[in-house]
Amino acid sequence: MNKILKRIIAGTAISALALSAAFMNLHTASTSVAAENPKAALAAQTNAPKYVFLFIGDGMSYPQIQAASDYLGAVSQNKDAKKLSGNKYLDFMKFPSVGSAVTFDSTSFCPDSASTATSLSTGYKTYSGIINMDETQKISYETISEKLKKQLGYKIGIISTVNLNHATPAAFYAHQSSRNNYYAIGVEMVKSNFEYFAGGALKNVTGDDKTKPQEDLYTLAQKNGYKVIKTQKEADKLTAADGKAIVIGETLADSDSLSYSNDVKADEWELKDYVKKGIEVLDNKKGFFMMIEGGKIDWACHANDAGSTIADTIALDKAVDEAINFYYKHPSETLILVTGDHETGGLTIGYAGTDYDTYLANLTNQKISYAKFDSVYVKKYKENKTPFSEVLKDIKSNFGLMAEGDSSAVKDSKLVLTPYEYNLLKAAYDKTMSASSTDRTQQEYILYGTYEPLTVTITHLLNNKSGINFSSYAHTGLPVGVFAQGTGASLFEGYYDNTEIYHNLAKLLKVK
Repeated sequence: MNKILKRIIAGTAISALALSAAFMNLHTASTSVAAENPKAALAAQTNAPKYVFLFIGDGMSYPQIQAASDYLGAVSQNKDAKKLSGNKYLDFMKFPSVGSAVTFDSTSFCPDSASTATSLSTGYKTYSGIINMDETQKISYETISEKLKKQLGYKIGIISTVNLNHATPAAFYAHQSSRNNYYAIGVEMVKSNFEYFAGGALKNVTGDDKTKPQEDLYTLAQKNGYKVIKTQKEADKLTAADGKAIVIGETLADSDSLSYSNDVKADEWELKDYVKKGIEVLDNKKGFFMMIEGGKIDWACHANDAGSTIADTIALDKAVDEAINFYYKHPSETLILVTGDHETGGLTIGYAGTDYDTYLANLTNQKISYAKFDSVYVKKYKENKTPFSEVLKDIKSNFGLMAEGDSSAVKDSKLVLTPYEYNLLKAAYDKTMSASSTDRTQQEYILYGTYEPLTVTITHLLNNKSGINFSSYAHTGLPVGVFAQGTGASLFEGYYDNTEIYHNLAKLLKVK
């Protein structure tokens, strides 16, 4: 073999080795990146969903979900059965992909709704009370909903059972240094050009400073091309052809929110109805993004009202069912996410006074929310100086609790007040009826929080007799569940920071 041929063969061998090494390095690098961020790789390989539902149960973590599930199991339990048949799963609990999200913010391990909703909508942490801005309050963050509208032309819907310029809904369209800038948030809302808003009334419609009224937000909305609807009859007729719309609940309850599920009248629209209408007006070929908040789960937990907490969690599940029905029509193009922003109240299934037992069916005796009891009954008690003996009759009819010696006591002894419980209730009644009912000692705050002493004591007693307890009137640091079904659902499995919900969505939807 001559020298030239040997050099060619040697050179070819070296080139082959170099090429092989290059491929090995490229493969190793790709494997390394995939191992480092497998979800990013998966998102890149997954088609972007055209229809995205993000359900947020405000204040809803595992305890709220499990309490609702256990309650449904308890009320469906055969009374003659010799063993417990178990819980009844909410429909979103059956989703194939489940994860957990850590909720701390830049202020605390017990964060608020403004900062946690900011994490969900932008992927950034910030201080409690701030909406879509950094801790210096100088940098604004663009939200997933804004990006989808701007970059992909998706239609956007924002629905909440509380005020539409409250913290969680605001976090999908506003950028404010304080969640309390209700008027400025409302201005951002009506300038967002999002296609569909529905839920509770706007707060501070003519400005945050009552001495200096500004232009009415609803008037401003109409000037910006929105159809403002305030009756169910008008809402029922709403179609996509009507263009941008703001739908305010016809029947408004505490703080101009939608009614608690416990208080809803037979013909009154609930969260599921606003979701159903939202699907109708947003459905289009390009796609849509809808954020739906069960906001009064949080309010009920703040007030330690387990009955209303459970009822509104079940109502959220029924709203999810509307998205599931849509998913079955578009299974390869739809993603449904259900999560919470944080936990509220430190809810626990179990109470020291009932040991290992629960009596969740007791909660069927609660007919109205704490808020409605305050507005309908407690207000009347104060005006009329109603005696405690008469108050007990209303407590029995609305919550099932009764004093010893009551003629109905034999039928359900679990709802009879012990002398200890009776004295707690009487002391709370006295505090409510006193002129200084808003003044709280440390001991009274532990007993009543900032709520009406009589009402919160009624719910505490019914909770405890049912085997439920709360540890706080505020938020806690529990992680929240993340339940996913549809295109890209597996991206939301695992245990991670809540900012990853945004990042996974952004990668999946291919927005920058």
